[in-house]
Amino acid sequence: MSPLGGTPLPSRAADAYDEFYRGDAVPRDHYRPLWDHLRDGGHAALAARARATHVALRSEGVTFTARPDAVAGDRVWPFDPIPRIIPGAEWALVEAGVAQRIRAFNCFVHDLYHTQRVLKDGVVPAELVYASPDFRRDIVGVEPPHGIYTHIGGIDLVRDEKGRYLVAEDNLRIPSGVSFMIENRIVERRAFPELFGRYRVRHVEDYPAVLLRALRSLSPRGQREPRIVVLTPGMHNAAYLEHAFLAHEMDVALVEGRDLVVSNDVVHLKTTRGRERVDVVYRRVDDLFLDPLCFRPDSLVGVAGIVNAWRAGNVAIVNAPGTGIADDKAIHPYVPAIIRYYLGEPPLLDNVPTYQMTNRAEREWVLANLDQVVVKRVNESGGYGMLVGPTAPPELREAFSRRIAENPRSFVAQAVVPPSRHVCACDDALETRHVDLRPFVVYGDELDVVPGGLTRVALSPGALVVDAAHGGGSKDTWVLAAAPC
Repeated sequence: MSPLGGTPLPSRAADAYDEFYRGDAVPRDHYRPLWDHLRDGGHAALAARARATHVALRSEGVTFTARPDAVAGDRVWPFDPIPRIIPGAEWALVEAGVAQRIRAFNCFVHDLYHTQRVLKDGVVPAELVYASPDFRRDIVGVEPPHGIYTHIGGIDLVRDEKGRYLVAEDNLRIPSGVSFMIENRIVERRAFPELFGRYRVRHVEDYPAVLLRALRSLSPRGQREPRIVVLTPGMHNAAYLEHAFLAHEMDVALVEGRDLVVSNDVVHLKTTRGRERVDVVYRRVDDLFLDPLCFRPDSLVGVAGIVNAWRAGNVAIVNAPGTGIADDKAIHPYVPAIIRYYLGEPPLLDNVPTYQMTNRAEREWVLANLDQVVVKRVNESGGYGMLVGPTAPPELREAFSRRIAENPRSFVAQAVVPPSRHVCACDDALETRHVDLRPFVVYGDELDVVPGGLTRVALSPGALVVDAAHGGGSKDTWVLAAAPC
């Protein structure tokens, strides 16, 4: 029975794990105080809080753009006020598993650009790496500060029908969403201030401070107050709001490529007082557009010479150029082996079963069973370039079949794991929707996994794709502390 009366509508996947209820429609223990609170307040109170959060997000300009070419323009960030709650013991596994993954990825990327033991030992096929558009031959042999390539990571997790966390994707180039994670918490505190007195919820709001500390630790000159900038492609980028938010919260400059100049392999910021040396660049510009002298010569958003400055050890770039090879989806099936190879440990988090289309046997099975898998382009994100086999029309499956046969390296396929579902406030009723979770990692002088992350919600009934560009929304994610925060 729903706390507001009636029975919550099931998701399309009846066997999906339910975050909120046990099998007998009784709330799980850690949701009981929330369940009681919703029941006591009733529909009207919940609807009022949902409206208030929407107004707050709109008035504060918390919006997103689906794509730079979107005609619909900016939209208010879709937010569901009923939080997702994760007990501390459950979070401990997620935290350890995500940290383990990031450590292994950094070993992997460093190895690829140096000795390439992992290829020589046959752990990862060499042809898969050399054929990747994200493997940067220009930076082979470069030593980044502290040997770290992936300083910022976002790992996409889903839960299977037994509640096990599985990794669906690794986002290691320029993962986004932390600003929405923080904004979610801010509006949630306004919506349910009384609940924060009943739950001991760990903080996520100090993420900018954690990020700033990590960026400072990377300064090549080692000074206490290095000059740090956030490099954005500009206001037309879909994540521009996040770029501006982080720069503001860290009290560092938000710059575009035209604001920087490189002279004698040193990066400078052009200011009204003259040029000032830059020590750390938190770039939100993709590798290909980062430096027209090194990558795409037609880039208008990059900085000419910045990669040479990085090679010379005069500036730190976050994340380091070349990191994208690790989140090429074609590498994803090999991540468990990568963890064992470098760390000598079993993976704490399993992958969603992933089929490699360059493997003939796996490819043939997938092509014969496209109605049972999800197909993804290896270098797309945001839910683009996907085929959700079970719901796709036959003509689309046929089109993907041709594309896979023509260029197997560009695709992988994954088993359909219906993401777990969670109660959401939908108009006048509670309904369940599928959710995933993107925890964030910051790796500088220490490795921090933010206790929360971004819970994304597929707001359409039965939908499996949670990206905001495809109608998804989000929830605040509460990780419970064992002791007062």
